[in-house]
Amino acid sequence: MKINFNLEGFAFITDNTAKLDSETLFLKTAQNTPYFEKLEKKPDFITPKALIALWELEKMKVVGVTGTNGKTTVTAAIYSFLLDLGEKPALQGTRGLFAEEQRLEEKSMTTPSILETLHNMKQTADRRCNYFIMEVSSHAIDQQRIEGLVFALKVHTNVTSDHLDYHGTVEEYRRVKSLFFADDTMKLLNKDDIKHISYNPKHAYSYGVDEPATYKVQAFSLLHGITGGIKYMQEEATFHSPMMGLFNLFNLMAAIGAVHLLTKRPIQEICDVVENFAGVAGRMEVVSREPLVIVDFAHTDDGIHAVLESMKDRDISVVFGAGGNRDREKRPRMGAAAGRYANKIYVTSDNPRDEVPEMILEDILVGLHGKEHVTATPDRRLAIKMALEALEPNEVLLILGKGDEDYQEIRGVKHHFDDREVVRELLAERQS
Repeated sequence: MKINFNLEGFAFITDNTAKLDSETLFLKTAQNTPYFEKLEKKPDFITPKALIALWELEKMKVVGVTGTNGKTTVTAAIYSFLLDLGEKPALQGTRGLFAEEQRLEEKSMTTPSILETLHNMKQTADRRCNYFIMEVSSHAIDQQRIEGLVFALKVHTNVTSDHLDYHGTVEEYRRVKSLFFADDTMKLLNKDDIKHISYNPKHAYSYGVDEPATYKVQAFSLLHGITGGIKYMQEEATFHSPMMGLFNLFNLMAAIGAVHLLTKRPIQEICDVVENFAGVAGRMEVVSREPLVIVDFAHTDDGIHAVLESMKDRDISVVFGAGGNRDREKRPRMGAAAGRYANKIYVTSDNPRDEVPEMILEDILVGLHGKEHVTATPDRRLAIKMALEALEPNEVLLILGKGDEDYQEIRGVKHHFDDREVVRELLAERQS
């Protein structure tokens, strides 16, 4: 990355040694130091900490959210609540960069390079934003892509099993996630999931549905959205959300607790704005209500388990697949998770990438051995069509894996494909 940089003697700043020239200052980071050390002639450089001071970014309250599932929804909810409460937050994550209810940058990595993050902070600070809400991935923690950042609050959603193609083992994945919570920074932890990480108890708060917590759900209903009662010390409050699913109750609790810790406003004042947040595109997104069809990004066995369990009061039909060139061991577990809750199962392609789609399906079907009402086809549109045609009035159709992605990647080529568009097209064909 190379960006404009107004400092005497330099027009640009970069973190890439291949883009250095006489007009460019080098941002030396933990990630690129090995490349820096190989340079015969060392360039002028600055560190992330020094750049933060130069751009006066310490004034922003940085909030980092990490976890296997829920990062995108929790960060978006915190952003939404703060906006409605009259604050000026910015949001960075997989969906891009947002400030003042506008998208400033398109979709990117969950957690980009530290230079890109600091550049995004500078852009939003110039717009007078006072909060910077960001998703923090396990890769970013391990690769020190959050180097130099001072967090006002760190939030934990959950830690299950993911990215084992990178981390190798669940234990290593949990160790890396736990590193994020090892310091004295104020932190908000999911009490119902806390056994999966270690953390520094100093300045630690919690939220919970089943377990006793700082922010505790007193009672809740998942009919017609989510309605919940919450207790914080002697304060009690209620909220309603149009969102669906038990795991979104956890996501909303994380966001309510985070905003309370950050702003110290009365809990009910925060709960009053919850209803304005309808969720994130592709995350438990209701595409149709008659029949009920929901699209979600769940692409791991734990993600599928969480989504289907949250809808277990209904009869479930599910369409899903698994990405190619990724952790193969999770595929039969994904099948088993679907088999545990769904009455009708349609196994199909996700993003096969360089793998043969039928082979991916075979891996998934291992976890569904002996199950009835299982259909397998690599044609994702056909799978959705069959699921819709077989859907009964009392059933919900969950289409999992791609969320708001609008493509399928096959042998290096991205072909346009949006689950939501396909559903709407097929339903329109039935009505014509």
